[in-house]
Amino acid sequence: MNCVLAIYEMQSIVLSFSPLLSIRKLHTTLSPSTAKPNRILTFSSSFSSFPCQRSSPSSFKLAPSPRLLHAGPTSVPEGSAAEFSGGNRLLNILEMGSLFAFWILFNIYFNIYNKQVLKVYHFPLTVSTIQFAIGTLLVAFMWGFNLYKRPRLSGAQLAAIWPLALVHTLGNLFTNMSLGMVAVSFTHTIKAMEPFFSVLLSAMFLGENPTAWVVGSLVPVVGGVALASATEASFNWAGFWSAMASNLTNQSRNVLSKKLMVNSEESMDNITLFSIITVMSFLISAPLTLLIEGVKFTPTYLQTSGLNVNELCIRSLLAALCYHAYQQVAYMILQKVSPVTHSVGNCVKRVVVIVSSVIFFRTPVSPINALGTAIALAGVFLYSRVKRLKSKTI
Repeated sequence: MNCVLAIYEMQSIVLSFSPLLSIRKLHTTLSPSTAKPNRILTFSSSFSSFPCQRSSPSSFKLAPSPRLLHAGPTSVPEGSAAEFSGGNRLLNILEMGSLFAFWILFNIYFNIYNKQVLKVYHFPLTVSTIQFAIGTLLVAFMWGFNLYKRPRLSGAQLAAIWPLALVHTLGNLFTNMSLGMVAVSFTHTIKAMEPFFSVLLSAMFLGENPTAWVVGSLVPVVGGVALASATEASFNWAGFWSAMASNLTNQSRNVLSKKLMVNSEESMDNITLFSIITVMSFLISAPLTLLIEGVKFTPTYLQTSGLNVNELCIRSLLAALCYHAYQQVAYMILQKVSPVTHSVGNCVKRVVVIVSSVIFFRTPVSPINALGTAIALAGVFLYSRVKRLKSKTI
């Protein structure tokens, strides 16, 4: 809890810093244009999937499993009272409500600041690396000052986490590429297709055939995204395929997690896992950035590009802090609720992000485009409900 409070304190400047200031010089403003014992836990949706085993109320143990890891399970079974058990029920509800509120709030600010940076600074790989670098510094701060216990990792653990960190890195990179090319609302509309890729990859590589209800729930998702894409004012193929690649990469983590069998007796909770993945993602992206984009984030380069160095650096920092904060809060939520409850919350979060970005950036939205987005998001919600009914029958 100390690490969470520390991060919240570091994020406090986010809520007081106005996102309306200009990055460009010469007054150029940005255009408004869960847990049963011995049950496998995996992180779903937009977060890294990694096999854990609950060994005590406060720790998780990486452990071998006699069966493949699957993408949906979490530490709390759906519909059980365990989601709000322990202590005062009202306090637990308030705690969960606060976590969901922070999750959505940090996500909104991340998308606003990140879009402002990418709109004038067209180096998504460098932006991604900066976000991982800030996250790595926060992790080092936590471990260095004993705000959170520093883990001792075995070679087997590192080897198992490494591919998940790789796809985590690619997922963030493709998302930033898309955000730099199309409207924030359109990127998140496309990312609503994550359930489609989850079902497709599970069927192709794991032999998990979806039920008719699951397939039926995906029809409005695909149809809504297609309708929104056909009427999107900011549409371009590079931005579209980058968002689709983000979906593919993010959901491939679930498939990878099912293939992993880790032999270890050391405890590792979800925040530690996220911290390790963040550090690994920085180690992966930093050399790629130097190789592909070079050193493009220096005062000299930024000044010669006509950018306001101070504003760009501040917004990049705030975007990185918000990115790390919302990801960590999401991991905390996932530990407390079922994956279906989490996916419903993720759907609500996406709706709020889309609406807030449309209002802030004054994105032109036609009635047909709004209808397509609404249909896609309704399909995601239907998919979550179908998965919930399925989990109750297991």
